[in-house]
Amino acid sequence: MATISDVAQKADVSVATVSRVLNGSSRVSPETALRVRRAIAELDYRPNLLGRNLRRTKSERILVLLPNIANPFYAEIVKGIEDVANRNGYSIMLCNTDSDPEREKKHIRMLKGYLADGAILMASEMTCEELTELSREVPIVQCCEYRAGLTISHVSIDNEMAAYQAVNHLVGLGHRRIAFIGARNHFLSSALRKDGYIRALKEAGIAFDPVYCGYGDYSYKSGFRIMKQLLGLNPRPTAVFCVSDLMAIGAIRSAMEENLRIPRDLAVCGFDNIYFSSMFKPTLTTVSQPMYDLGCTAMEVLINIIEGQTKGAAHYFLDHELIIRESTAK
Repeated sequence: MATISDVAQKADVSVATVSRVLNGSSRVSPETALRVRRAIAELDYRPNLLGRNLRRTKSERILVLLPNIANPFYAEIVKGIEDVANRNGYSIMLCNTDSDPEREKKHIRMLKGYLADGAILMASEMTCEELTELSREVPIVQCCEYRAGLTISHVSIDNEMAAYQAVNHLVGLGHRRIAFIGARNHFLSSALRKDGYIRALKEAGIAFDPVYCGYGDYSYKSGFRIMKQLLGLNPRPTAVFCVSDLMAIGAIRSAMEENLRIPRDLAVCGFDNIYFSSMFKPTLTTVSQPMYDLGCTAMEVLINIIEGQTKGAAHYFLDHELIIRESTAK
């Protein structure tokens, strides 16, 4: 196991300086303190003084772990997180996990090494056991994606109801062959959105047919590819519900290449309401998630945990809205 001397050597400081950083002394420059904390994280140094004095140390920094920094869905969420963080004297550090468990664990070591006071996790790859253990050591909040049944705070929307309302909209337009483009992963939102799709079909007296279901990875390319397959069915679907806007836009482009008219030949509904959805032609009907508010609320909950103002887990479900645009117009 690493010692305090190892940390001092790696950070190129004295043992006394490392001790001052661990005890929150103001006599260390921010640059030196950051160098020491990085050495602590990289060496996975765990001091023996794990009591109250050590936990008093504050970095005033929050880790934000997200699976794909290129996905525009996360941009507004991060903006909400950062706005609330700045108002409360915190800065944020974005960590792109790329849905890689090892990369995620590397970032979590920074949290355990006191480089940050807490973390907001979006689409974590950790197991329920790992998340529970982590929540006992450091303040964390789950945002958007969460593991049900855990006593860990989370902020999300009612994904099942949102999908149900979206598919009900397609049913109300007279569609009976409604396809589903989802995602194969362990995320709760993916399962709940499919549940909402199936419930809407069942209540409309439409038999669920897995042949009309395809699965991608939330990307434009996967939506394009899966829609191409679904359009090869006989009879082909007349409408499709996609669990992300990027896949929905890919589905529209795929249908257009087959000379189908949107929405006359194929109605398309997405999910998220990313900014592209109102710029694309035709404009996209979609479920609007309150992305900025999700970020704000997650950060507010985390600050309350860090400052000891919250006892027990808090679970928030924010309002969503079905926005009807040209891609499903009558």
